[in-house]
Amino acid sequence: MIVIRSLLFLAGQITSTLVFAPLSLLTFALPYHMRYHFITQWSRFNLWWLKVTCGIHSAVSGREHIPDGNAIILCKHQSAWETLALTRIFPPQVWVIKRELLWIPFFGWGLAMLEPIAIDRKSGRKAVRQLVEQGRQRLQQGRWVVVFPEGTRVAPGHKRRYGIGGGVLAEQSGFPVVPVAHNAGEYWPRRGFLKYPGTVQLIIGPPIDTRGRSPEQITADAEDWIETTVVRISGKKRAPD
Repeated sequence: MIVIRSLLFLAGQITSTLVFAPLSLLTFALPYHMRYHFITQWSRFNLWWLKVTCGIHSAVSGREHIPDGNAIILCKHQSAWETLALTRIFPPQVWVIKRELLWIPFFGWGLAMLEPIAIDRKSGRKAVRQLVEQGRQRLQQGRWVVVFPEGTRVAPGHKRRYGIGGGVLAEQSGFPVVPVAHNAGEYWPRRGFLKYPGTVQLIIGPPIDTRGRSPEQITADAEDWIETTVVRISGKKRAPD
């Protein structure tokens, strides 16, 4: 049944992408908030469809930690699930993504309309400068900025070195950092076709004040809170680093 349910979800995901992507292109002349609201209905549908077909639910805690103003989100990256869920939890946002995602037919079209910060991860300091420059612009426009500091999806029980880009953006912009932890990879594995029923736990941490602090300090505080929280809610034991 898990195979059949996963197939049903995939069919709905592909169909919805083929429908939403061309329609998203038609929204280019609309104000950003209207464009964002329409395009992210794709996320809403797929989260609902995931619940119906695969039995994956979610429990979100820590909403009281979401500040009134916009901020920078540093989020654990285990699955494709959080890329859908964050749009339903936080106000309008842009993501820092690898530019190759924009080259994916249909999916990349819709993603481009949300004006993400698409970087070349191999370009080193140039990518960080781009993140800071475009990130400050987005923040000044009132949008949230989502950064996955590990740079790629990491299987439950493992971690990668946290990149400093989000910390540099926070230090130079003065906006707070909101850390986010979850265990979605236990139900929707990275690069995995099969999806397993259960309830994803997502926890929003207290905002980290970035004023007068170095990028290294900001990143270390976010990493400590995220990784400690992931261990607490995870059913997987941490693999040796």
